Amino acid sequence: MEKYLQQQKTDLIKVVLFGPESTGKTSLAIELAKHFKTVYVKEFAREFLEKKLAEQNKICEIHDLIPIAIGQMRSENELIKKANGVLFCDTDLLTTATYSRLYFDNFCDPMIDEYSKKNKYDLYLLLDVDVPWVHDDLRDRPNDRKLFFENFKQALIKNHKPFKLISGNYSERLKKSINIVDEILIRKT
Repeated sequence: MEKYLQQQKTDLIKVVLFGPESTGKTSLAIELAKHFKTVYVKEFAREFLEKKLAEQNKICEIHDLIPIAIGQMRSENELIKKANGVLFCDTDLLTTATYSRLYFDNFCDPMIDEYSKKNKYDLYLLLDVDVPWVHDDLRDRPNDRKLFFENFKQALIKNHKPFKLISGNYSERLKKSINIVDEILIRKT
């Protein structure tokens, strides 16, 4: 199973959109990919859990986490072949690990935990909870946004992940993110 959670080596710059539900990660990933003429890695958990909800009328269960983690890494490893200099990831294994701890009594599968630390990204964009919460069938914690945000922030700090806080309205977030990624690209050349 370990090989399914490993990143393939690449010279691409990898940026993760990180934070609790309904902070605009997917929208920002799409806009950044458009701006930088590249691709982004979709959140595998969303597709997996939407299908589970539709077919079984069930939400995420602890035994879903490994298939979610494997699916996420498979998608990321496939898309590095299509990316143009930079790859934006709508989520990563540290996201899966953080949600696991929040939803399953501080439990995280040891393999997910290990690879959430081993896998490397150039930057995490930590999205603040200062935008309106938007309901959908998978989102369920509108009153816990600040608590979740702090858990996500602490996961980055505890695991020594490089990050920048992104706040403000959606256009401000996009502009800040573009400027930050431009700086990384300039440093890498």
